[in-house]
Amino acid sequence: MSEGTKEDAASWRAFLRHLKERGLAGVKLFITDKCLGLVDALVEFYPQAAWQRCVVHWYRNVMTAVPQGKVREVVAMLKAIHAQEDRAEAEQKAAAVVEKLETMKLGRAAQIVREGVSETLSYMSFPREHRRCIKTNNPLERLNREVRRRTRVVGAFPDGQSALMLVAARLRHVAGTRWGTRRYLDMSRLREPVSTTETTAAA
Repeated sequence: MSEGTKEDAASWRAFLRHLKERGLAGVKLFITDKCLGLVDALVEFYPQAAWQRCVVHWYRNVMTAVPQGKVREVVAMLKAIHAQEDRAEAEQKAAAVVEKLETMKLGRAAQIVREGVSETLSYMSFPREHRRCIKTNNPLERLNREVRRRTRVVGAFPDGQSALMLVAARLRHVAGTRWGTRRYLDMSRLREPVSTTETTAAA
């Protein structure tokens, strides 16, 4: 963690430089929303890592172009894309969804799906057992909510350092609880060979 005044390209570069200088290496995947400048900064500092656009954030982005009365139907269509067995099938399903959205006269939503769906499918290049956990950044969002719950109580901080101290204390507490000690992913699976079908689909 580090202090930042806003989420722009310069701030993300500073944060990633901070991580790199602390020794963060060997990253295989970043899971984020599509913040301004973030994706470009990731490529700059960790070019070997894949990028997964959070599926939930992407759904919300598509929903900005969907009338309220059609939201449930369109959400079901989007979820069907990510329910496919491999990337090739997901891309075929996405093409069908785009066509259906256009027949529903939801051209803007169709455009968002067409232009962004590939960004949400990086997780399919990873072990099947990991996919449910890495297609969104929900765990981080849950942690952020816990941090915000504590900082709202204080309201205004005298300076950035005092805010960092409170956040660090809360993160240390979470790390020491039962929730913080649970293993989220079995990382040994990353050393297992990926099946030929999955490798081809991810190429």
